[in-house]
Amino acid sequence: MDGHEHPTARIEKAWREFEDPATPHRDFRLDEINDLLEAGLLPREDAERTVGRLAAVALSDDEDRTVLESALHAVCTAGTRYVLPLPPVAPLAAAAARFDPPLLTYVLSALGSTHDRAAIPLARRFLDHPHPEIRRQAEDALTEIRWRHRDGAIRGAAPDALG
Repeated sequence: MDGHEHPTARIEKAWREFEDPATPHRDFRLDEINDLLEAGLLPREDAERTVGRLAAVALSDDEDRTVLESALHAVCTAGTRYVLPLPPVAPLAAAAARFDPPLLTYVLSALGSTHDRAAIPLARRFLDHPHPEIRRQAEDALTEIRWRHRDGAIRGAAPDALG
């Protein structure tokens, strides 16, 4: 990928390559998307759309574990630069039974990154999970959700950024 292309064009190129069944190591295309989200250079609408697409990949029955993990990791990475919208993240929490504990930690991190009080019941149900790491991640998600409401600032982003 040309490093001088607009970030949105670079993401769209990575999606085209990901969607091509002939592409080897499709998870690498998601890693490229992850890197672009980490840079935080996308307009809010493009980042929202990307998170929705990543969530759809993570919910797909047709993907292998490396692709699922790359998709969930990219959603979490987006949450470090943007406040994630709850609508594409909530189905990940609803489908939690399909994710093992390492993948579920990504889902809980994404819930926290929404900073949306409507995500509280979704995260709270994991406070009694049998795995201590999941319980800790649920507590972290709840803390993160409440953090926005404490001071209104999101890591230097505009208060309405993706949320």
